[in-house]
Amino acid sequence: MKKQAGHKNNIPFNELPLLPPDQAIIETIAVLRQVVHSSIALAELKGIAYTLPNPSILLNAVILKEARVSSEIENVITTHDKLYQALSATGSQIDHDTKEVLRYREAMLAGFAMITKNGFLNTNGIVTIQEILEENKAGLRRLPGTSLKNAATGEVIYTPPDDYDTILQLMKNLEVYINKTDILSPLIKLAVQHYQFESIHPFYDGNGRTGRIINVLYLCLHGLLDNPVLYLSDYIIKHKADYYRLLGEVKTRGNWEEWVLFILKAVEETSKQTTDQIRSINKLFLELQDKIKKNAVKLYNKELLELLFEQPYCKIEFVVDRLKISRVTASKYLNGLEKVGILQSKKIWKETLYINTELFELLKK
Repeated sequence: MKKQAGHKNNIPFNELPLLPPDQAIIETIAVLRQVVHSSIALAELKGIAYTLPNPSILLNAVILKEARVSSEIENVITTHDKLYQALSATGSQIDHDTKEVLRYREAMLAGFAMITKNGFLNTNGIVTIQEILEENKAGLRRLPGTSLKNAATGEVIYTPPDDYDTILQLMKNLEVYINKTDILSPLIKLAVQHYQFESIHPFYDGNGRTGRIINVLYLCLHGLLDNPVLYLSDYIIKHKADYYRLLGEVKTRGNWEEWVLFILKAVEETSKQTTDQIRSINKLFLELQDKIKKNAVKLYNKELLELLFEQPYCKIEFVVDRLKISRVTASKYLNGLEKVGILQSKKIWKETLYINTELFELLKK
């Protein structure tokens, strides 16, 4: 690889090695033991997702939650209420941070559509994801001067590769690594590719969020998930100090084992959390189904109930489109379900939204 010049402040550029790292240092006994636990948890999640009345019930919820928390890591803050309201109410005023989080959702879905269609994720696809996130066409970094600093002290803690040709070479190498199938567990490779992407730091902005989207797409690309429903950012934000410490220790100490174990444990814990959430959603679906049949049997419609789980913030237009019924009939359904305590209406600008309150509280957890 082309040797990089020193930084103008005498802080050397990191000479990032090409992938793969030595297999012996990433495939330790401790790592292999954790791979077993993480693989079991992820396989259970993949299977139980099909027990939902409709898979998109979870897809929307998890992507929005992942989007919110992943953006929170970058100090972009919004709420579940604002997100669902923005998706449902066409006349609502959307603040800047909520728009940014919704772009994360858009970028995730665009990336998933790309790998579903193409069967691979390349550098151009990664650039597209970042462009959606940041709403710009800046592409890979071409100008020198990028460095990562300690937020508290302002001290430069890492200077990523700063030469365009080097960045492009590293990204092409990463592209091969992401798409190649070999004897190494894809969960171990997940940790390696995430470290490498964050260390290349190929964009001026949006590297963290782009990297976290790639993580979930990688699992889908290699058949470990059928939909991007793993909520990894929750684990990262809960263990933020360890995340950045271990990223740094791979660079400074070659501490691959602890980094790989961190990512594997993130997969295991978040898989179990999402599996538990699916069980709770299924349980609530049956409870509300029984409640409607008991208190308002004439209002029971399985397709309508599924819609109220896909769209926790529902409105008359959604019901009209899904059930192919009149606005009058749709309004009768929604108002009737509010009377028996299934929904709660909320006026947003000129529209009325009907909130599946029990589901909404469950999805926020």
